[in-house]
Amino acid sequence: MSSGTGNATPVFDSTSGRAPSWHISVLIPARNEEALLPRCLFSVQRARLKLPPHVTSDVIVVDDASSDRTREIAESILRDEGVVISTTDGIVGSARSLAARTALSRYNGPTHLHWLANTDADCCVPETWLLDQLAIAETNIQAIAGIISVDNFSEHQTEVAERFRASYLIHPDGTHPHVHGANLGVRADAYLRAGGWSSLPSAEDHDLWNRLHTTGSRRVSLGSVKVVTSGRRIGRAPLGFAQALAAHNSEEFEATE
Repeated sequence: MSSGTGNATPVFDSTSGRAPSWHISVLIPARNEEALLPRCLFSVQRARLKLPPHVTSDVIVVDDASSDRTREIAESILRDEGVVISTTDGIVGSARSLAARTALSRYNGPTHLHWLANTDADCCVPETWLLDQLAIAETNIQAIAGIISVDNFSEHQTEVAERFRASYLIHPDGTHPHVHGANLGVRADAYLRAGGWSSLPSAEDHDLWNRLHTTGSRRVSLGSVKVVTSGRRIGRAPLGFAQALAAHNSEEFEATE
């Protein structure tokens, strides 16, 4: 299978003795994202096309209790490049867990060569997003926390952009303290060893990241792995990034000082 097809069969034949290669599953929860989902999926498709021919990939979109055309749009764009499934839970941790379970069930290769690349439906990933993660994974890193930038601040007061950029810490060596489900990659064996995504309505990313540490996974937090997310003031998950960004507006910002 090439990186442009949705069949999740690994690229090796046990009868020929050809060595197995990487498979990457891109996991995307989406709730009422008809406006921004196309941007996300087209960016993911461009990133998949950058992968070497021997690396296979697919995309799992979870329509999480949507009341709009999210599922229809995802199916129209993906076609045979992956799968779209639905849940009525309305819990982001549950949606991410369902996406991971689906990815694991579709791929029958070794889990140490199966990479789970997580993002969100309101994000746009760069063309090298998957290639960069693959290069890091090949150094035996088992989990990657990347960073985010914001596409625009039009829903916020004029000073929010500067406040956000000033407060979003990146260390001089390129590492950082942030964890975003919108930009988190993990090797499938490490994911399973940590117990997978918990069914949390928010902070599911920090929860998994912490358990990856306690179960001994090799983790890196890198500012070089970045995605762009929406600057909307009201998000889909309670206490998620949208609310954290909204806190930079003067009324919320002053209340925290």
